[in-house]
Amino acid sequence: MLKNLLMFLLLSLSLSVSAAQKVNGAGATFPYPIYSKWFSEYQKTHTDVEFNYQSIGSGGGIKQVLAQTVDFGATDAPMTDEELKSAKTPIRHIPTVLGAVTVAYNVKGIAAGLKLDGETVANIFHGKILKWNDAAIAKLNPKMKLPATDILVVRRSDGSGTTAVFSTFLADVSTEWKEKVGAGKNINWPAGIGAKGNEGVTAMVAQTDGAVGYVELAYAINAKLETASVKNKKGEFIAPSVESISKAAASVKDVSGDLRISVINADGKGVYPISSFTWILLPENAASEPLKAVRAFLGWALADGQKFASELHYAPLPKKMAEALVKTIK
Repeated sequence: MLKNLLMFLLLSLSLSVSAAQKVNGAGATFPYPIYSKWFSEYQKTHTDVEFNYQSIGSGGGIKQVLAQTVDFGATDAPMTDEELKSAKTPIRHIPTVLGAVTVAYNVKGIAAGLKLDGETVANIFHGKILKWNDAAIAKLNPKMKLPATDILVVRRSDGSGTTAVFSTFLADVSTEWKEKVGAGKNINWPAGIGAKGNEGVTAMVAQTDGAVGYVELAYAINAKLETASVKNKKGEFIAPSVESISKAAASVKDVSGDLRISVINADGKGVYPISSFTWILLPENAASEPLKAVRAFLGWALADGQKFASELHYAPLPKKMAEALVKTIK
């Protein structure tokens, strides 16, 4: 009798474990640290769902959600109108948090406090500024003794929302960049070496003296990389931080309708200019059990999950926006 009862209990446990709803997602590396934290925390109280998220870049996430090989996608670069029209089912953009794309560097002789304006950053990544003691950098940092170290530009090799955010900023502040290079998830880089994902760029910069790259703030902090203060529209040199990212979102007033909202190079005091929302791409397929699980998860992420953002160096959504999005998802 006891043996049969134990077997029944083990069988019941096995069935409950196997019954966990598997949810597959793929996309941006930019929000991967916060998404990993959210999945972990959510599953502590929702053992009936199991998330599998592949950090493959925004371009890959968009391709996979369009091909319907994943239940949801993730991107830092909103889908284009053409991409949305090609989708087999309508896809909704759900902002989750805000982050910063930093100009991260590793140069012996240059500690914290480097200041750069947009034109100078554009010229560095254009391959026109080749030394760290170039006159343009020295002019912005008159009190620094800059070394004559060669600059190694490190940029993304994959389709990337981080690239889209960074190149959009450069196109906004540099006419030459806009005309000769442009903006987007994939661009023809005029200089540098490529690395895959925020992870790859961060690792390459961290191990190379003289290197500079663009990476999401959490990656730069975790790798102990220095990050430049960047000149904003008000003429202030602002360091990337949760506070300065949050100020970029203050310009957003309307959260109804199309949520492909840009805050790149937003106007305002204290704004870090290379800030951006990141989005979950949510197909509108009410009959899908995995998508029901995704919507439930997003409801939690936009409410309880926002408290984890700051500790991971992301800015939580403005409260009114998060509340409105929870209603939209429901």
